[in-house]
Amino acid sequence: MEKQLTLINKTEQITILADFVNEICEELHLDMMLSFNLNLVLEEAVTNVIMYAYPQDEEHTMTLKAWTEDSKLTFQLSDQGKPFNPIKEAPQVDTTLSAEERDIGGLGIFLIQQMMDEVEYEYKDNSNVLTMKKNINP
Repeated sequence: MEKQLTLINKTEQITILADFVNEICEELHLDMMLSFNLNLVLEEAVTNVIMYAYPQDEEHTMTLKAWTEDSKLTFQLSDQGKPFNPIKEAPQVDTTLSAEERDIGGLGIFLIQQMMDEVEYEYKDNSNVLTMKKNINP
């Protein structure tokens, strides 16, 4: 399985993203909880690009590729926004604090790292490339 989706940096695109992820999950016969988690992870990643990669008054695109290989489902999100390594540069979240005590931000990256089996970032060919892998049953 190999699929690709191009989105613009507008929050209205999240419904298109959800349809894309749901289609993949149905095709691979993934259970409801895994489907929910994948939707959450990808919504967080795409929302970060929408909110922070580009000036809000400019329209740009991002590309999400998905493929399976060796019992792994891989999602790769690419954008040409300002370089940002979410793994190294996102603030660390103190999950021991209550929601009221915690600083705003960083929880999305934390969730991505917790829910996916592998998360990698690279800046390549003037693009941010976030690769997220999940082990799935064959």
